[in-house]
Amino acid sequence: MTNAFRAAGYPWRLFSGAGTIESNLKGAVERVGASRAFVICSPSVNRRSNTVQRMEAALDGSFAGVFDGIEKDSTYASVRAAVAAAKDVRADLLIGVGGGSVIVATRAVAIFMGEAGDPFEIMTQYPEGKPAYSPRLMAPKLPIINIPTTPTSAMNRAGTGLKNPDLDHRMEYFDPKTRPAAILLDDEALLTTPPELIRSTATTVFAGLVGSMAQTGLNPLVAGDQARAFHLAHGAYLRLMDELDNPRIRNDLCLAAFLQNRAEDDGRKGFRTGVFSGNYAVSTALHLRHPNVGQGESTCVVQATAIRQADDIDTQSARQVAEALRVWRDGMDGNQAASAVADELERIYDRLGMPTQLRQLDIPRDDLKNIAAETVKNFNANAGARSAEAQIEAALHLLEAAW
Repeated sequence: MTNAFRAAGYPWRLFSGAGTIESNLKGAVERVGASRAFVICSPSVNRRSNTVQRMEAALDGSFAGVFDGIEKDSTYASVRAAVAAAKDVRADLLIGVGGGSVIVATRAVAIFMGEAGDPFEIMTQYPEGKPAYSPRLMAPKLPIINIPTTPTSAMNRAGTGLKNPDLDHRMEYFDPKTRPAAILLDDEALLTTPPELIRSTATTVFAGLVGSMAQTGLNPLVAGDQARAFHLAHGAYLRLMDELDNPRIRNDLCLAAFLQNRAEDDGRKGFRTGVFSGNYAVSTALHLRHPNVGQGESTCVVQATAIRQADDIDTQSARQVAEALRVWRDGMDGNQAASAVADELERIYDRLGMPTQLRQLDIPRDDLKNIAAETVKNFNANAGARSAEAQIEAALHLLEAAW
């Protein structure tokens, strides 16, 4: 640990437990001075659960309406439709209800409602031969409240990525003003998510925390949040499929995702990088190109292979991960510990019914080169730091090995 570090924060409130929507939603809206709260969600949240109806009752006269057309992976088209709907009702606050796609889309709605610039000009730019950059988005934004229905690191972040089939990469934005004023972890809302989806999103959170446990030299704030986040995620993930009706399991996974983000704010390196995290760019390209593949599935099919491919692994980093997963043995070097970690991850994923090889997914092998090509423009994973050729070659090598 070190005494020299930087930490950052922002105003937020988190409410957790049974009846959170009824007990805390209206107060959270009033606290930011809003009176026309507009709900944004997917079709399934509005039509297969009573969550929106509960919110309407709790908000009483401050409920301005709902848009339930957000599509998987936060498509640009569905976001534009949500912007129009929010403007029609003169919304002064946005409530994102759902998983990562909806919560990310809600941030995009706030950006497009606030910024006067063309969406294609204010998004992250990838100039030929130069590093990528994200334009500063300075206009005020509507306040946001998030009600996650799955564990997702999107719940309290500031980055936004939209799927647009007309482009060869996501539309990416970054605006700290789109962080939520409040987060509600409501037991009943969390229990509405079906088993396959909760398993996929929980896998993404768990895999990210496995990678984060390799980091050394952490300041005390990061070390505390990260250790607790992994403890919550590991225990809950192993029990998830055996206790699908237990809201505590889902709540613990959500809290782990929240703490994971807070650790990054307090100085930890990005949780998407590092040997033990898998390959964020490859996993993102895989699930964006093949909508039938969830983010959790696209993460776990390459994670163990990425670990095994790494050379000269730092022994201390590997030991920390191996100890967290309880597979460390005295006398191991870095590569031996990494191999034990990879084996344990495959055992865990197999036990929970998650794939561990690409061939288990419904994608053609001859599409691997196209997936690799789509890893280049991903600001979180690359930001122009590597040449396109090197990025594609490394991605294809990993995909072939994971097949």
